[in-house]
Amino acid sequence: MNSHDDGEPGSRPAWRERAALPPLGALRCFEAAARLGSFTRAAQELHLTHGAISRAVRSIEDALGLALFERRNQRVHLTAAGACLRDAAAGAFELLAATVRELREPPHKPALVVSCEPTLLMRWLIPRLPAFQAAHPGIALQWSAGGGPVGFGEVDLAIRRNDFAWGRDAHAQHLFDERIGPVCSPAYRAAHVGGAGRNARFSADVCLLHSATRAGAWDEWARAARRKRPAAAMQQTFEHFYFSLQAAAAGVGVAIGPWQLVRDEIESGVLTAPLGFVADGSAYYLLSPAPARAGSPAALLAQWLRAQA
Repeated sequence: MNSHDDGEPGSRPAWRERAALPPLGALRCFEAAARLGSFTRAAQELHLTHGAISRAVRSIEDALGLALFERRNQRVHLTAAGACLRDAAAGAFELLAATVRELREPPHKPALVVSCEPTLLMRWLIPRLPAFQAAHPGIALQWSAGGGPVGFGEVDLAIRRNDFAWGRDAHAQHLFDERIGPVCSPAYRAAHVGGAGRNARFSADVCLLHSATRAGAWDEWARAARRKRPAAAMQQTFEHFYFSLQAAAAGVGVAIGPWQLVRDEIESGVLTAPLGFVADGSAYYLLSPAPARAGSPAALLAQWLRAQA
């Protein structure tokens, strides 16, 4: 077997098969003429002369020993062989065009996977994401709802309140301090809250709303505000924090609302905060496995988050 041969013994080498193909330029002329049904229109599309198209097609016919077009009444019509070659050539050129487009396009950057506590993600972050996309259209983000310890093998960044120990392996960037206060609907306030500010008082029939995921919220507020926790006639507990806030907006009772989570509802008048907000000593941080490089997507996201807060 010759050392320059390719493939199985007795087979024709692949390079010889490729060498037997008609020239690419001739195939391009044929494909255009076959697709458009006209040598003249093909010449116009490819910015060639009618004679150049005709010679290219003739060269393929001579190489194959087959007629690709029938010329009748000053028009050209594909033969069965011509139709077969047209389909193959069209598919080949489409594949080439798609490959060239992919090569010219910059590689897609992987999305930055960010974990965020569900209520913060739902009520504060998502309404503001269009602003981030407008400011940084080249940064792709993938959001994941979660809380507590972070597995950096699954996520790149995490937004967490410092109510647990995240360990020395996590790099933390401060985003904003937590401020909390009782919130309710304007109608509920009118019926169950007297006065305003430090002089505001809850009526004896007030209903306090609690969350199982932040069960000590009322006690945390009482300590931070240096006030007594209201003696409530009724109490209701919801599984998630955002349910208690939704119940407050619906007029069910009074919930403890962190400022960042209720600021949009306060500004729109859906919720009111009769006693204002106080810092409870906690804060939110952006956690990462290592410090973010200046100008990196993680650094730009941290900067934007602080600006939003």
